[in-house]
Amino acid sequence: MSNAIDINDDNFDSEVLESDKPVLIDFWAEWCGPCKVLGPVIDEVSVDYSEKVKFVKLNIDNNPSNTQKYGIRGIPTLLLFKNGEKVDTSVGVLSKSELASFLDKNI
Repeated sequence: MSNAIDINDDNFDSEVLESDKPVLIDFWAEWCGPCKVLGPVIDEVSVDYSEKVKFVKLNIDNNPSNTQKYGIRGIPTLLLFKNGEKVDTSVGVLSKSELASFLDKNI
């Protein structure tokens, strides 16, 4: 089961920019093979980090506004926001330990 919340262009600001804790956004698409590999990794890591980080997913096909705004050119792309500001980016599939390290260095 996924701990990541599906968000869209309409609730992006309230779910991400106004969040009281860091937010990891997974920019993904249904047709993306690597996204399907990364999804379960995010779900695993989200269990350990649920108190520290909010995990959300944004389908790029259905939400072009924020996909374009943040210059998403390849997926999967992870953006980490803290206090309403983008603090780091990761493109491509990460292992569980790589994702944990990505979060640890930023939160």
